[in-house]
Amino acid sequence: MSEGAPPEPTPAEDLRTTEVDLGGLVNVLATHLYSTPLVALRELVQNAHDSHTRRLLEDPDGDHHPLIRVRGDAARRTVAIEDTGAGLTEPEIHAYLATVGTGYTRMLRDLTGNQELIGAFGLGFLSAFSVADEVVVTTTSHREPQLGHRYRSRGGEQYQVDPVPARPRPGTVVELTLKAEHAHLADEDALREVLGRYCVLLPIPVYVGDDEQPVNSVEVPWRGTGRPATAPTPDEHAVRMRFATAFGRRFEPLTAFPVDPVGGGTDAIGLLWVQDGGTYGSSDNRDLAVYLRGMLLAEDARDLLPSWAGFIGGVVESNRLTPTASREDLQRDEHYRALQRTLTDAIVDGLYETARLRPAAWRRILTRHGQDLLGAALCDERLFTLLADDVPVPTSQGDLTAGALRAMGGGAVHVALGSGGGFEEMLYRAMRVPIARGDRYAVLPFLRRYAQLRGCRLVELGSEHGDRELFRDPERPLPAGEAAWLAGALADEGEQLVPARFDPPGLPLVLVPDREAELKARIEDDQADARIPSAALRLARAFTARTDGEVRARLYLNLSCPAVLDLLAAYRTGHTGSATAAGLLRSLKVIMAAASAGSADSSGGDLTAALSGIGTAVSALTAAVPVGLPDVPDTLGALSEET
Repeated sequence: MSEGAPPEPTPAEDLRTTEVDLGGLVNVLATHLYSTPLVALRELVQNAHDSHTRRLLEDPDGDHHPLIRVRGDAARRTVAIEDTGAGLTEPEIHAYLATVGTGYTRMLRDLTGNQELIGAFGLGFLSAFSVADEVVVTTTSHREPQLGHRYRSRGGEQYQVDPVPARPRPGTVVELTLKAEHAHLADEDALREVLGRYCVLLPIPVYVGDDEQPVNSVEVPWRGTGRPATAPTPDEHAVRMRFATAFGRRFEPLTAFPVDPVGGGTDAIGLLWVQDGGTYGSSDNRDLAVYLRGMLLAEDARDLLPSWAGFIGGVVESNRLTPTASREDLQRDEHYRALQRTLTDAIVDGLYETARLRPAAWRRILTRHGQDLLGAALCDERLFTLLADDVPVPTSQGDLTAGALRAMGGGAVHVALGSGGGFEEMLYRAMRVPIARGDRYAVLPFLRRYAQLRGCRLVELGSEHGDRELFRDPERPLPAGEAAWLAGALADEGEQLVPARFDPPGLPLVLVPDREAELKARIEDDQADARIPSAALRLARAFTARTDGEVRARLYLNLSCPAVLDLLAAYRTGHTGSATAAGLLRSLKVIMAAASAGSADSSGGDLTAALSGIGTAVSALTAAVPVGLPDVPDTLGALSEET
């Protein structure tokens, strides 16, 4: 055989047949394919639904009254699923019910194109063996209404079929004798709860026990309206809210809005709602259920919703989405991605609709989910446009909008980079200027974008540039020698002395931590690296790359303060009390920094030594003056009284 030529076919006598361990296969399919035994109920009710659809296709003019009834008997530990559908002939039992991977439903859908048929893989019936020791199927086909058949199997590997009297009308009963660990499924209250969620969108009524009201009697708001639901009447919105209230499991809905097919990318339709549940930052309360042809497919399909929508719940149904074999999840194909885009658009459009038509609900949403909405606005330009002037921002004076921050800040928006409590923030409070909490989720990037959008100044307190807004340059620079003496007398390691002017003039100095350096230190810490997601860590490191972290704090010296001017005058004249007075200011710095930080440990100085230093300075300033030395100037006495 030449290189590259295809291999010659293997002679037929050398081919062997793959052996299948049917018992092992049934165990895998029945026990390990599904994540929860509740799926067995879904699969069997779904088979009953398809039996009705099949009968309507095969006998459209027949006397057909579709219903499904599920009964539980706790004493006998049984669950029975009864339908009035097409039923099965004996050959169909052998060909479809007892043949793994062969489904009549799939074949019928391929032949007719009917999208109401749900089954696809011929595996659903096997789910019964995941919860039952024995499965008995009693059936009469609408094609042979005078004949009845009974299928019986323990474990699914072997079965028998016997003739029985025909049922009063065509249809099927599947009875499960439950395994001991699944006996709770025979409780009819439990059945109502499970089926009320699994079957809520089925067009065929599903009853439990002797109930006269089906579990799927709730009005589905997107069916039968006859027109687009983007401009709902009050009654239509009330229908939406009733459905969301009945379906939502954890939170009351604040408002609800539709999901409509857009541009042919997806056929999905449904309802989304804003949940009344407090969220913050990384909280993820997304709650989306996906139905395929009316039957619950994925109960937690949150990944279809945008990651920022932690406050959204909803239900959608589709015929195009592709299920996995267990039908508990969706394949990530082009239909899945198209639905993701549609849901994002539906949320944005729904929030716009709420802001325009239901202001009371809009105010509640802003109050409940302001923090999440700050982050959401950064992810979608349309949302930023909607929320820029409405979403609340946490500040030193409570929650305020960015517009209110701007107005109260004299045309500038002020934001603290640290966790609050610094003296730079205290000074602004004294001037009644609110400070946004830049340490809270999404606040700083939101306000940066807001300042760009509105063309206003953004003052970032704790950064060198931001602090320059508060601490103004002196009228005349200090001589180098005086600046060096003050730095040595007042500043500790990692502190940079900055001569400045600020209010109130009675305050001689303020120690302001460098918030950028603090952030750099935190994100470089190994433990912090483990806590911060990699994407956020990269962004934070890019932000702090401009600082080397060596300057941990800036010591702003107020050259408008009389005490500071007196200290400089004493130093220039060589007064013996200048060093003592400088030590007193140094102690004052440490005490003030400890008070503003809320802890002596975070003050950047030794509080015990500072307190001792005050005592030493007072003793020196009040000591008797030796004979031959000049008196201590009154200005230094005034300084000791003021400080």
